[in-house]
Amino acid sequence: MGGGSSSPKSPPAPPRRPTPPPSPTLKTPWRQVSWGNQEDLQYVKNFQLQNDQVRHVRVLLYGPVGAGKSSFINSVSNALRRRITSPALTNATNEEEGSFTKKYETHNIKKDAEQFYPFVFNDLMGLEEGSGRGVRVEDIKLAMMGHVKEGYKFNPASPLSTSDSGYNPSPSPEDRVHVLVCLYSGNTTEINSSVLQKMKAIRETASDLGIPQLAVLTKFDEACPETEKDLKNVYKSKLVMRKMGDLSSKLGIPLNFILPVKNYSEETQLNDDIDTLILSALRMMIDLGEDFIDSKL
Repeated sequence: MGGGSSSPKSPPAPPRRPTPPPSPTLKTPWRQVSWGNQEDLQYVKNFQLQNDQVRHVRVLLYGPVGAGKSSFINSVSNALRRRITSPALTNATNEEEGSFTKKYETHNIKKDAEQFYPFVFNDLMGLEEGSGRGVRVEDIKLAMMGHVKEGYKFNPASPLSTSDSGYNPSPSPEDRVHVLVCLYSGNTTEINSSVLQKMKAIRETASDLGIPQLAVLTKFDEACPETEKDLKNVYKSKLVMRKMGDLSSKLGIPLNFILPVKNYSEETQLNDDIDTLILSALRMMIDLGEDFIDSKL
């Protein structure tokens, strides 16, 4: 008698769906690329310097040990010669062993049986943490001004002196560096502060000399699975965009002068997407070099 009815229980709330992780890629690329377009290849093949004082644009590559400087030279050669080549010797072992490149070398790229392309690359020892290791900043500054002779063996313990046989006392306009290119690995977590200070000192000297500069981000595919799957994702990748922005803010190079490039490494056949990025960077290098030659020499 008199028993009250209990209120009905509300149904249990549906389980919350987990929030999906943010996409590692943007919906649209933040920089446009004409993938597979032959325009840059033809542009480079037809490129000729108009200044009679110099036969070639001299591009100086610098950066930390293991950034891929020698591999970049080989990759340019591959893209232009349409086969796998190796004008610059490279090392596949751990970068902790130090720089594989020891000498100041000029690398030409064959155009045909009788001609070379009107640009050359100079490779040098990599930058390392602390003093007494890697190439010295003073030697890079001398190289920019054309004072380092071909074949000079870098000495991490002491810079090149004016009394050294490797010193060029009267460099010609052709000996001078016309474009300075910093190569940096996108697979590196952080720029070492000691190496960064050296890179900034090199940049300041180049700026004082009026030498144009750009940066190349290598090995980003090793850090970004989306670009490893498909290189065309390079300008959609949030990780690559962040890496390039970080390099720009720390080194002071404008973002539109930083280019991502995948070097040939494990490939035994040419790849159109790899070539697209390489040739885009190369075209900017030779254009900047020609502008410098026309205005300064």
